[in-house]
Parts: sequence; C-alpha cells; structure tokens
Amino acid sequence: MELAVVILTYNESLHLARCLRSLKQIATAIYVVDAFSTDDTAAIAESYGAKVFQRKWVNYADQFQWALDHAGITAPWVMRMDADEYLEPGLVREINERLDTIPEDITGIYIRRKVLFKGKWIRYGGFYPHTLLRIWRNGIGSIEQRWMDEHIVLSGGHTLRFDEHIVDDNLNSIHWWVNKHNNYAIREMVDLLNIRYGFWQTDDRLLRARGSQARRKRFLKERVYAALSPGARASMYFLFRYVLRCGFLDGYKGFLFHFMQGYWYRLLVDVNVQEFQQKLKGGESKEDIMALLKQDYNIHI
Repeated sequence: MELAVVILTYNESLHLARCLRSLKQIATAIYVVDAFSTDDTAAIAESYGAKVFQRKWVNYADQFQWALDHAGITAPWVMRMDADEYLEPGLVREINERLDTIPEDITGIYIRRKVLFKGKWIRYGGFYPHTLLRIWRNGIGSIEQRWMDEHIVLSGGHTLRFDEHIVDDNLNSIHWWVNKHNNYAIREMVDLLNIRYGFWQTDDRLLRARGSQARRKRFLKERVYAALSPGARASMYFLFRYVLRCGFLDGYKGFLFHFMQGYWYRLLVDVNVQEFQQKLKGGESKEDIMALLKQDYNIHI
C-alpha cells in the first residue's frame, strides 16, 4: 500500500536525515514544505528523494493544509511527521504489515508517541501514553486552522490505534528550546484571547469528534483551564502533572521538563495575555485586537 509523508521544516539539518532514514522504510513518497531554511535542510531532503517545496511561513496549520491541497499527493494514505521525530523499528514493521489489511471503513490511524527530553523518556506526568492521529486516507483528513495545538480531523469513517511508537527527540540546546517556547507562548496567547473575545470563528471540529485523547485534552483546556485565574492556573497545572500524575518519577531531567513545560511556559503564556490586555487600554473590539496583533506581534488574522 502506498503511503505519502508530509514534513514541515525550517533549519532542521540536525534532525532531518534521522527522520528520513526511518521513513524511507515505509513511505512511497515524502513531501517536505520548507520555509526558506538557511542551512542544509533542503539539500538533505532532496538527497533522500523527497519532493521539496519552498513557502513562506504563516503558521503550522496554514503550511500543512497548503501541503495537503497543493503538493500533488496521490498515495491513498497520508502521514504527518515532524522533522525531530523518527519511527521506532517496531512501528516500521507494524505499518508495513498492517496498512494493507486495514478495513475500508477505517479512515484514520492513531499512533503512540514517546517524548524525550535531553535523552530522557518522559513517561509520567500525563505525557505517556500520548496518542495522535498521524495516518489517514487521502482526502479524508484536514488540519484544524488554529495558531497552536492543531490536530488532524477526519470528515468521516472510523479509526484504530497501532501499538508501536513514534519518538519525539529534539537534539537542540536548551537555549533553542527556550526561544521556541517563547514563540509558542505568543501563539498560545492568540488562541486563549480568541476563547475570551471570539475575534474569529474557532475551528472546533476536534471537539465534535468522538472519543479521542486529543478531544478530551482540548475540552479541558478550553472549558476548564481557560476559565481559571491567569497565573494560578499555571501553578495548579504543574502540581497536577508533577504530583497527582507522578511526574516526579521522571527524575531530575523529568523535573526540568515538567517545570519548564508545565509551569514556566504556561506562566509565560499568562504574562503575555495580561500584557496584551494592558496594551489594549480598554479597547476590546475585533479591530483593536487585530491591529495590536499586527503591530506588536506581526500576526495577521
């Protein structure tokens, strides 16, 4: 069975070869949409036979949907991968053995993901098992149009889950990680502001899907977490992850991850939200919000 893989990139020369080596064992076509990298990303992709497109970055959802619509994907199955991920050998075998046997009513496949931080598998704090819809029938799946935490949603059919794993193992420095989450915090701020002010129509297809782990997490984020007091909710979320969900069992590197990703990052989002609201100076119209996002954050809604 033919399987096409879509990867979005920007300066991913550190990871891309590792990702592509694992994908070459299962993919009949690989499509890389690059945002004009300044390193060897495009050359590495081409050396592995990937078809490379160059396109200006707006956000992940916009870039990925462009790939689905315009890359010329013809394979019956499509897979989503990030450049800093790779397939474990067991997942390579499972895809090769099972994809041809999937019943016609199955249109999507969930895959479990392991997250590594500085080489440490984060097994606790609610981070494992983490299942994501990563393979779907061509034409059935599209990506939510959101600034953060975007998922693939299906227009019909049923799903199943494979047993083996994708591994998320970013090899960049902690300096890079902090800068990345600074940028994520702005995108998360935009989504939280939209929950409060509703300045564009939220893509809520995931909340209307049935039974997925991502749906449950989205519900808790938008209906529970977003309603809590800024600042306090970051502390509550960290304690929930680190104490109640046993994040402390991940050891020292696990503490660093849970503290920085589960507390520092969430607090940074709240600080950005509060700062944005202060800049509005009482003006809460859609026009005021969009003008401020464009002027101070270079975000065009």
